Amino acid sequence: MTTYETIAVETDARGGATLRLNRPEKHNAMSGQMLDELAQAAAALGADDAVRVVVLTGEGRSFCAGGDLGWMQQQIGMDPKTRAREARKLAEVLQALNTLPKPLIGRLQGNAFGGGVGLASVCDVAIGVDSLKMGLTETRLGIIPATIGPYVLARMGEGRARRVFMNARLFGAAEAVELGLLARAVPEADLDAAIEAEVVPYFDCAPGAVAAAKALARHLGPKIDDEVIDHTIAQLVARWETEEGAEGIAAFFDKRKAPWVRT
Repeated sequence: MTTYETIAVETDARGGATLRLNRPEKHNAMSGQMLDELAQAAAALGADDAVRVVVLTGEGRSFCAGGDLGWMQQQIGMDPKTRAREARKLAEVLQALNTLPKPLIGRLQGNAFGGGVGLASVCDVAIGVDSLKMGLTETRLGIIPATIGPYVLARMGEGRARRVFMNARLFGAAEAVELGLLARAVPEADLDAAIEAEVVPYFDCAPGAVAAAKALARHLGPKIDDEVIDHTIAQLVARWETEEGAEGIAAFFDKRKAPWVRT
């Protein structure tokens, strides 16, 4: 069995697997190492015939705070080619989870920002606690929600996505349900029961048929292929190269307001 440092994978006798982001001290922010381990885990879970359904969740108070600050800071000094390689790590993890040949149930036990919203968007169904906050916060930094964009738009639809895609505002669980990011929002005490209710039906379904039905739904939905992914990576790298991108990231790490802030 593979040993991971930033995630944990558990399975039960029924064929239920839990994929847990396990950096609670960092609010489960995604580092380069976590993305590498998520890619490994997605491949292993997808290939394991004993696994019938996967629950994606986080350890601690937050589901996922987005990109790890240290990982982002490292990218400041990178050349565009290297920066694109790092951006591709998240893009490939999202695509692997989005096309996982098993049902993927999101268990959002806490807040999700930036890339965390992307992770919620690749789940077949996501349920969260009614106290959580979500937000696509990238434009505050002068960058854009690029690699997560195809999955966020597929989940919300363009019209609803444009309410929150560019303004970086935080919103609560009730609005997340309205936007389509969450199927339900429940009190914390009811979260496990709500997840179990989503998981149990799959144990009565033919695994091959479930995988085929999921693949068909993905084929009939918005196109997310290599061309789309490459475009999002190029757009993100281009934003990092702008004056706004450089200034926004620098202001964030210097703990000062970016020049465009008026509040």
